[in-house]
Amino acid sequence: MKNNFIQRAVTGVLFVTVLVGCILYSPFSFGILFTIISALSVHEFARLINQNGEISLNKTITSLGGAYLFLALMSFCTQQSVGARVFLPYLALLLYLMITELYLKKKNPTGNWAYSMLSQLYVALPFALLNVLAFQNSPETGSVTYNPILPLSIFVFIWLSDTGAYCVGSLIGKHRLFERISPKKSWEGSIGGGAFSIASSLAFAHFFPFMSWWQWAGLATVVVIFGTWGDLTESLMKRQLGIKDSGNILPGHGGMLDRFDSALMAIPAAVVYLYALSM
Repeated sequence: MKNNFIQRAVTGVLFVTVLVGCILYSPFSFGILFTIISALSVHEFARLINQNGEISLNKTITSLGGAYLFLALMSFCTQQSVGARVFLPYLALLLYLMITELYLKKKNPTGNWAYSMLSQLYVALPFALLNVLAFQNSPETGSVTYNPILPLSIFVFIWLSDTGAYCVGSLIGKHRLFERISPKKSWEGSIGGGAFSIASSLAFAHFFPFMSWWQWAGLATVVVIFGTWGDLTESLMKRQLGIKDSGNILPGHGGMLDRFDSALMAIPAAVVYLYALSM
């Protein structure tokens, strides 16, 4: 038990250090990190789905698709001259995944199609949308600026929500949030975790006043709610597949999907929220 705690602690510290460091250091390190994370996460998803023997996804092609989608959207957000044509190779890859099933004679081509597309929609697209948060166009000057605070805030809100939910839930959690899917989560813990995140949003508003305090608080609320749904979504998937962890790439913490499950719904929701504010 003690060794497992030390392992979890060391892995957790390294994970947070690398993630925060790469986001803050430069757009290049941000891009490299999440290109790798996108590819690994999609590969992990495909491996999990392939385990039941009914579905057979091309792990290499779907992983390349996830990595390319991130880089394509990054180019689209940072270089105005690129235009939508940067997505053409990605569309060709999706067509390849569809057409090859006509010739491979696999057991469940319809299932392969469905899960191949889900790997891109559920896993790859949310990571790619981090670029929408990280890069802002200035209509006055026509320049693009890198703002690492918005993507970083998503992860900070998620981490504080998870930590707060665990602490509060362990102390006073009595009413189950979603017992059918995740028996340990409680309403008290979720509300407590949300309070931690919303409180931290006031610190973001103080140090980074490019949004007002209520806009920051709204972002934290959106991240907490959709992050909880993201966590439950992955829990439901693992329950159906009969597994405890999505992988073992992060010792003591499971796989990539275990670490980013909340973000897979929180990121798209944050993008919608921020666009709604600007309308």
